[in-house]
Amino acid sequence: MITGPLFEEMLHPQKIAPHIRQKALAAKYANPLDPINLFNITWRDEHNDVYHVVLPKELTGIDAEIVVLYGKEFPSGSHKVGAAYSVLLEKELFGEVDPATHTLVWPSTGNYGIGGAWVGGRMGCKSIVVLPEGMSRERFERIESYGATVNKTVGSESNVKEIYDETHRLRRDPNVRILNQFEVMGNYRFHYHVTGNTILELAAELQQKGIGRGKVSAFVSAMGSAGTIAAGDRLKQVWSDHKIVGLEPIQCPTLFNNGYGSHDIQGIGDKHVTWIHNVLNMDAIMCIDDIESKKGLQLFAEETGRATLVKRYGIDAALVEKLGSLFGISSICNILGAIKTAKTFGYGKGDLIVTIATDALDRYHSVMADMAATYGKLDEAAAVGRVEGIYHAMRTDWVQLGTPEARQRWHNLKYYTWVEQQGKTVQELDAQRDPAWWESHQAMVQEIDARLTALRVQEGSFA
Repeated sequence: MITGPLFEEMLHPQKIAPHIRQKALAAKYANPLDPINLFNITWRDEHNDVYHVVLPKELTGIDAEIVVLYGKEFPSGSHKVGAAYSVLLEKELFGEVDPATHTLVWPSTGNYGIGGAWVGGRMGCKSIVVLPEGMSRERFERIESYGATVNKTVGSESNVKEIYDETHRLRRDPNVRILNQFEVMGNYRFHYHVTGNTILELAAELQQKGIGRGKVSAFVSAMGSAGTIAAGDRLKQVWSDHKIVGLEPIQCPTLFNNGYGSHDIQGIGDKHVTWIHNVLNMDAIMCIDDIESKKGLQLFAEETGRATLVKRYGIDAALVEKLGSLFGISSICNILGAIKTAKTFGYGKGDLIVTIATDALDRYHSVMADMAATYGKLDEAAAVGRVEGIYHAMRTDWVQLGTPEARQRWHNLKYYTWVEQQGKTVQELDAQRDPAWWESHQAMVQEIDARLTALRVQEGSFA
């Protein structure tokens, strides 16, 4: 069995055995397909600094600090690889997956499937990624480069029901194992423990630099599988007044008003409430326009847009150049959601709002080319229009607060996917109403680490 880091080592990579850590860092760029790169699944770099940027107020137009953790530096180019690794590791440790006999199926709209293809190949498994045919060309190319097979389903981002139908077909093979990110709690645990605690530590580190007060006022995340938003559950355990804000596309507002539709914020808005989403702990749902997200990304993707940020808004040129490669469409959605959160809750100077850049521009060059063809390339006036009309002018419409009634309605929506379609029982659904259900899954982090540690002792190795 090929394994990688403990949860605690993903959180604190300095705790990895030094010779393993150095070998992994050396392979990160020189040999990215080497299994040793499993030990590079972490939010921290070789100096143990968190991969993050503090957005300039000239861009956001608000006084609150918006901090973006970015996933570009993870193996496979997205933090979703951490969820994929955690899911597969747990399945192997509990004897549910045998790499020698089982084929893994990764249902996804993109980054989890890419992460699964990368992780599965590094851990000696054969993988199939089920992905809608309408996703960006770069996604398919990346999956196939990792040695996995792609099964394309009808539709685009919000066509998850078609993905489920395909996994049901594949499940008929007794040697197939479905690693469903929307259902399996390994996804939740990675973000609760690793992402959540990383943000806690980053808040204290930023305070030492004069940024914020050592507290995170709100965590903002669009929901795809709803793994990432689990970090908010950890933050709220530390700060009871912390706000967890979920985001959906205006074009597919499922939690907001039971809505449906197609959209192009790839990675979010899947027309259902996932099993692993603790909606009873969420303080608001906000909707973001997919076109504004894509136009907001075009500002960073095109040279004229970046030059305008430097020339007209006085933003440091080195920072702008860095930002130019860090964000994908859902990243801009999250940033716009963070601005909307600050305006909705009245956050200002000293408040920290944290969000995530799941992936980066390298997955959207084809989408940006289509944007340029449709809307034209940016000139300086158009770039100013993007800053002033999208970022600075972010509205507080399409906001629904997490009242007790709203939370119960969000939770009840799980019934139609998980009980009617996916074989869960009403008793299992009702059990999620008790915070103890979620706490028991959080506590399993220690059990997983203990099992992996015991396996290492048994094998006499760290990798």
